[in-house]
Amino acid sequence: MKFTAEDLREAARLVYTQMYPTAQYAWPQLAKRLGCEIWVKHENHGPAGAFKTRGGITFIDWMRRTHPEAKGICTATRGNHGQSQARAASAAGLTAKIYVPFGNSIEKNMAMRAFGAELIEFGEDFDEARVEAFRVAEEEGLLIVPPFHEELVRGVATYAYELFTAVPDLDTVYVPIGCGSGICGTILARDALGLSTEVVGVVSSEAQSAKLSVEAGKPIETGPARTIADGMAVRVPVPEAMAVYGPGAARFVTVTDAELAEAMRVYYTDIHNIAEAAGAASLAALMQEKERMRGKKAGVILSGGNVDKDWYLDVLRGSLPQIRG
Repeated sequence: MKFTAEDLREAARLVYTQMYPTAQYAWPQLAKRLGCEIWVKHENHGPAGAFKTRGGITFIDWMRRTHPEAKGICTATRGNHGQSQARAASAAGLTAKIYVPFGNSIEKNMAMRAFGAELIEFGEDFDEARVEAFRVAEEEGLLIVPPFHEELVRGVATYAYELFTAVPDLDTVYVPIGCGSGICGTILARDALGLSTEVVGVVSSEAQSAKLSVEAGKPIETGPARTIADGMAVRVPVPEAMAVYGPGAARFVTVTDAELAEAMRVYYTDIHNIAEAAGAASLAALMQEKERMRGKKAGVILSGGNVDKDWYLDVLRGSLPQIRG
């Protein structure tokens, strides 16, 4: 998979028919705390509160051009991907059947329904829901939206295109990893623009399949991914994504739930932005690498701000929320 700068400009033009570019700001409060210049890419400010919105726009556009006979889509999600697909499918007059695991975020479920999804709870985690979604899509003649696809990545890469165009001299960018569209889009945008910025992948300590797979040189499936970062709770890596982030990432950083919660509190305290746990993962990794990055110029992707109120209150009070399911 490879994009040119023109590919990204074309994708951006399409994305901007449904949303505005998101901002990137260098926050002095964070710089003072960590001793380096920190640019935050605010994907939490998009129309569905997360970076996935972009991939929904490009995927559904591609689907309407290449599969005009399709009446609807089917996919699995922990929330942000589902909101993106439901939003774009509904806007195109298509149906959207979305599978989530039991115990999924209540408020993300509400948002997906509001965007027009038929929501079905199935399985104990994302990967079980994904298998069922693939089965039902084939059975009912719906187009499956996989967790990783070139058109999803092309749309997602537009946030990195915006960031790198605005701040081309970043030393390092930290990106959370779930199924991999975010980090792959960032690596491919960097390469398309001919930059030397290091891209660092961030995984949850409870969902390390991406990191372990790259280290082993083959896909490694892990056990139950019980973490407060639902967007990173993936136990089966995507080989196509590995082919990009394996050679393209400078390194991988593992963050704990406690570190994620602290980063969520820092975002609120320092810049008064709400971050879900996966959205705070980049900052958590930078906080862990504070000494390594001292005096340098870092980018962090605040990939989403969709967190249930009760969970967020628990975090702000200094505790970890209880994982459902």
